[in-house]
Amino acid sequence: MRELEGKVAVVTGAASGIGRALTERFVAEGMRVVMADVEEARLVHEATRLGASGADVLAVLTDVTNPDDVARLADQTIGHYGAVHVVCNNAGVAPGGPMLKTTPKDWQWAVGVNVLGVAYGVTTFGPILVAQGEGHIVNTASEAGLVTTNVLGMYCATKHAVVGMSEALYRELEGTGVGVSALCPNLVDTDIFLSERNRPHGAALSTDENATMAPLREAIRAMGIAPTQVADNVVSAIREGRFWVFTHEATLPAALTRFEDLRAGRDPTSPYSR
Repeated sequence: MRELEGKVAVVTGAASGIGRALTERFVAEGMRVVMADVEEARLVHEATRLGASGADVLAVLTDVTNPDDVARLADQTIGHYGAVHVVCNNAGVAPGGPMLKTTPKDWQWAVGVNVLGVAYGVTTFGPILVAQGEGHIVNTASEAGLVTTNVLGMYCATKHAVVGMSEALYRELEGTGVGVSALCPNLVDTDIFLSERNRPHGAALSTDENATMAPLREAIRAMGIAPTQVADNVVSAIREGRFWVFTHEATLPAALTRFEDLRAGRDPTSPYSR
């Protein structure tokens, strides 16, 4: 999709981080943007801020784990703008901690947002895009969808699912005029590792789990790239019809380490040890 001006984008997780950067970049491209998020106060603040600068945005409070909410998001998008062209299934959480300390509630939350939230976006908006013969779906996965690391087992599992879902969708939609991209960023300076603020009641991190995640939060602040860089990469991928969207040069070598292990029949090694 080369021309973005005047088109309509839907972004989930739009009130912060990568989602906010995507929204701002789409607005800069002359697009109209539907901002969806579960955090009402942040959503209203960001939509009001952008609207005051002349952006054409619509804020829709959305819990992506609820298929009815996602259906309502689509209805409001079509009702307000009459069309949708780009869908960014971006809402995500980063649960952490040792695998053996995870609980069913942890898994329900992680899979609900990171996997089902993307699936509901795909199955709700995909048919609309196919029917109009034009569009692009961007699913936010992660470098953790290609490689794994300790204390992020749940996160890696859910992001692997997003990569697999996206690859299958790409093949299924070939020839329809609808493109698909899998966004696989490495460290980005966002609040992703503070996402437990949105956990359902009774699913908060323990003190020990918070301590485990502290180094990851520090690494993001020290080495994470700006979300605006990610948004630039996404826009380029949409224009070029490109599936893989990487943000760091280290991602491909890390992924190749895993496949070298597979080819050699080796036990898993750290993708970051070489």
